[in-house]
Amino acid sequence: MALQKEKTRIGLALSGGGVRAAAFHAGVLQYLAEQGKLEEVTHISSVSGGSLFTGLVYSSNFNTWPDSRQYLGVSLPHVRNLLTTTNLQYSALVRLLLIPSNWRYLLSRANVIAQTIGTLWGIGGALRDIGDKPVWSINGTTAETGKRFRFKAGQFGDYLIGYATAPSFPLKNALAVSAAFPGGVGPLSINSNEFAWRKKKNWDAQGSAEEVVPDHKRLHLYDGGVYDNLGLEPLFDVGRQRFKAQDGSTIDKLFVSDAGSPLQNTVIPSQLNPFRFKRLVDIMLDQTRAIRVRSFVNFLQNNPSGGAYVMIGTDAIKSLEDFGHANEATKGKLLERKWLSLEEAVSAKQYPTNLEKMTEDAFDLVARHGYETAMWNCELFSVWDS
Repeated sequence: MALQKEKTRIGLALSGGGVRAAAFHAGVLQYLAEQGKLEEVTHISSVSGGSLFTGLVYSSNFNTWPDSRQYLGVSLPHVRNLLTTTNLQYSALVRLLLIPSNWRYLLSRANVIAQTIGTLWGIGGALRDIGDKPVWSINGTTAETGKRFRFKAGQFGDYLIGYATAPSFPLKNALAVSAAFPGGVGPLSINSNEFAWRKKKNWDAQGSAEEVVPDHKRLHLYDGGVYDNLGLEPLFDVGRQRFKAQDGSTIDKLFVSDAGSPLQNTVIPSQLNPFRFKRLVDIMLDQTRAIRVRSFVNFLQNNPSGGAYVMIGTDAIKSLEDFGHANEATKGKLLERKWLSLEEAVSAKQYPTNLEKMTEDAFDLVARHGYETAMWNCELFSVWDS
């Protein structure tokens, strides 16, 4: 009697990038769903627009992860409909200005984003309402420590502060944290005294954690993209170039869907222009991202079936011609397809990073680009062969 082959354990890292990222990830998951792979997803790590997208996917299926059929028939149309008929950014601004009780959130507008996510998108429930399979890490950044603040399995915290059990924490608030980019939205503030915190003496120490009291009474939580816009850290060890163990298990394949906005070659603003400082910050963040990308791509070069790095703005035809020499048969079949042009791929990449309503044409373009980029990566490099 032949032994039944174990299912592959797939990890998804979904980057930030506002609604552009949500549409791109929607297309990437469309391809994975058509291959029947969403049932094999065991871990998700998301940032900013990736978190908003994942929240929409869960809410479309009663806060449970959809199988491939459900995603194609229910979740994908749900995401497309909301992103093309609602304007999260404008609606949050209206709530901020017209509801006096929200004026206190002028400098911490993520609180208003959270309200809007609940009312406009219908995302309700708490951390405890998310199923435990797959494991979902929603990533933010703690302003006080500069470390990754994550929401996972009914808990939140970072390794310097400690972790608190918070099953009743609203899911919409966690999503707002992940999208709270500095300047544009501002942080979501929580009172640390309202929670019981525990921490190990060393981050890798064995045994139980001890009760601790955080140094800061209030924690200000920003967009996870400030720390890692790829959402890669929970799943992949950049230094050792290997998958991390999560809750006693590890993944077999990792798909990094990168819809982040690339650093533009431009003239630096004048000395008195406040955007000069933003430009310098963008340079630093881009270099941090590049280090993570190089590490993961090097891992894939040594482990071709270990997953895929799916990057927005990539020209399919040029990529097939550049990288298809080791797989000429598959390259030839793929080149027979009708792909988006370089100009269309660039247009998708340059879609603004915001939370405004997309046109149907814009959503379809960015989503198709995500679908195609996932397809040629997986099929050219034979990701499904093992």
